[in-house]
Amino acid sequence: MVAPLASVIVPSLNGSHLLPACLDSLVNQSYSSVEVIVADGASADGTAALLARRYPSVRLLTLRRNLGFAGNVNAGLRAARGEVLCLLNNDARADADWVAACVETLARHSEAGSVASKVLYADGRTINSAGDLMCRDGAARQRGNARPDAPEWDQAMSVFGASGGAAAYRRAMLADVGLFDEAFFMYLEDVDLAFRAQLRGWPCVYQPLARVVHLGGASGGGQLESFYNGRNLIRLLARDLPTGLVPRLLPSIARFQTRRARDALVAWRGSAARATLRGQLAGLAELPRYLAERASIQRRRRVSDRAIFELLSPAPA
Repeated sequence: MVAPLASVIVPSLNGSHLLPACLDSLVNQSYSSVEVIVADGASADGTAALLARRYPSVRLLTLRRNLGFAGNVNAGLRAARGEVLCLLNNDARADADWVAACVETLARHSEAGSVASKVLYADGRTINSAGDLMCRDGAARQRGNARPDAPEWDQAMSVFGASGGAAAYRRAMLADVGLFDEAFFMYLEDVDLAFRAQLRGWPCVYQPLARVVHLGGASGGGQLESFYNGRNLIRLLARDLPTGLVPRLLPSIARFQTRRARDALVAWRGSAARATLRGQLAGLAELPRYLAERASIQRRRRVSDRAIFELLSPAPA
């Protein structure tokens, strides 16, 4: 049996200082059929020269302007030739068997649309993400975040979605569901894609053997993260949450959003807190447009309200 081609897309913006560790880990994968694509958002830091000099086997996709994480990744996905489409942040390093573990997991779970990796922080001992969660208070959370790596994180299982910083997608799933929503620009576009996939009946499998170490925050964070998380969570819920679940979940969603705004007001002197509030206000201002877009998503769903509710995790106490 011929091994399917796996394409790994690395989105990057002025990341020449990060790329060597990332690309070294990818060109030394144990899997035999891999193409690596750097989707570069119009960097001005010598990224092209670095790849030409040190990584001639890596395809450089030079974009005319930065399209954010979602747009840069989509450009890479459209250019990719593989049947398995992997994403890796430019500030991450993959274990040598990462691609092999992702490909084998999709082969073993023919119903699955994606694979979530075990992502560790730079210390190699602390969980960054063991899959994404969508919770019943309307918040997206990273499973296991900040917990010590331990045997409890070594069990393969179904999860809501895969963190876009280290994920693998089945081409057939993306053809059915669509790519990342570029209006998200950055942050939560991976959770939105996971939600749309779950609505269409494509589950996600967490594979602890697909290991990645992630620096974290090297290409984002701060005010950007706060603003886009504040705005994009409202966009995600307005479009993806099934109508039948709205009455059941709206009170807890409203409490979470209110608490988030109150905490930001308390920390008003901090720029990130102010950015969170700006994001929430932007999300509310654009709510009519988001609601107008939901019909096309909800019309195509294949699974019941009950099934979606069971996929949502209880909110932490």
